Amino acid sequence: MEWRDLPPLAAIRAFAAFADTGNVQAAGAALNVSHAAISQQLRALEDHLGLALLDRSGRAMTLTPEGRALAAATLEGFGKMAGAVAELTGAEADRPLQISTTASFAANWLMPRLGGFRAEYPEIDLVISAAPQRVDPAPGGVDLALRYGDGDWSGVDSELLMGAPIVGVAAPSLFGGAPPEDLTELTEYTWFQELGTHEGSDWLGPRGLRASTGVVTVPGNLAIDGARAGEGIALTARIAVEADLASGGLICLFELRSEAGYYMVTRPGVLRPPLRKLMKWLRAEAGRSKS
Repeated sequence: MEWRDLPPLAAIRAFAAFADTGNVQAAGAALNVSHAAISQQLRALEDHLGLALLDRSGRAMTLTPEGRALAAATLEGFGKMAGAVAELTGAEADRPLQISTTASFAANWLMPRLGGFRAEYPEIDLVISAAPQRVDPAPGGVDLALRYGDGDWSGVDSELLMGAPIVGVAAPSLFGGAPPEDLTELTEYTWFQELGTHEGSDWLGPRGLRASTGVVTVPGNLAIDGARAGEGIALTARIAVEADLASGGLICLFELRSEAGYYMVTRPGVLRPPLRKLMKWLRAEAGRSKS
């Protein structure tokens, strides 16, 4: 069935109002019409569909199983329309932008640059949630997820912000000099990886190897701190340790997932004006990072 084949909108609105309020009087008040008009529209909808949507055998009308199924779909549809209208008319303009990302990306790339965004857009409030759990953008919730991967996620729109291979890094002091030439000897050391990732097994597993002292999974910034302190090997996105590699504080042992990167992930549809400004700023910052 296409949208052109749907019953009259007035009948669907009356049914949604009844499903939302539970009785014809309250539904009429919600739509500013009489309860008799609501009852008439409900019967017209049933006649149009050829289905009994309401059980009238008791003292109060209730939804039949078919009515409950239609009510769920109708209320969801009207809710999405209301959300879109609210965004288009600026009803959400004062709600802070909510950003979901990982601890390592927030600490090592986003936060050091955020002062520039605050200076350019002081009127836009931000809420940054740095957690390993993947959170999809949703109406009234997360506006933007800065997510690592290949960009292939269903139900969302994704735009590559920057390529970011995963590297294994360690402090030179960990080896008492030069790192081993045979990379399989790296299994003698502790490995740190970020919560929510499995980079260690991605490198070790195909080689039939296992870290003799195990893999320690911690928030991303703690994995890098462990490597800086000479406690083990950290697996992290290269952008998080560029300064350490440039200064010689850390050395790169190997690289994997060279095709992956950080993506800006949004829900399909209309983007809030403040979100469009943030994404434009992020693109510019990512471009400066490459130069």
